[in-house]
Amino acid sequence: MDADLEPSLNVLGGPLKPCSFDPMTGFFRDGCCNTGPEDRGRHTVCVRLTADFLAFSRTRGNDLSTPRPEYGFPGLRPGERWCLCAERWMEAWRAGKAPMVVLASTHQSMLRHVSLEILSEHAVPGTAPTRH
Repeated sequence: MDADLEPSLNVLGGPLKPCSFDPMTGFFRDGCCNTGPEDRGRHTVCVRLTADFLAFSRTRGNDLSTPRPEYGFPGLRPGERWCLCAERWMEAWRAGKAPMVVLASTHQSMLRHVSLEILSEHAVPGTAPTRH
């Protein structure tokens, strides 16, 4: 592992699982929501995108839908997975527009921003931890 990467653990305490290879995501474009000091946006939460969230993000000045070939960015569509910035997810959550979260693919550092309980409430069905 690169010395600049934070440990690759997910919010459940296990190994960080890939988020998406198609489209290729992650700050390091490694398919995972890994992070480190140079990732100022903290691209740590793996989400399943929705049309509602993509429209919300566009209104906040971050158009994730439009392809930007000059940056190798294909543009994103509903249903795809993407490593989203922690603050953007929080902003969407506060506005009631947060996309669903893939817990096993969301970096543990996301817990500095939001509780596991809140993330679990927004988990992709079948991926939330069970309570005993």
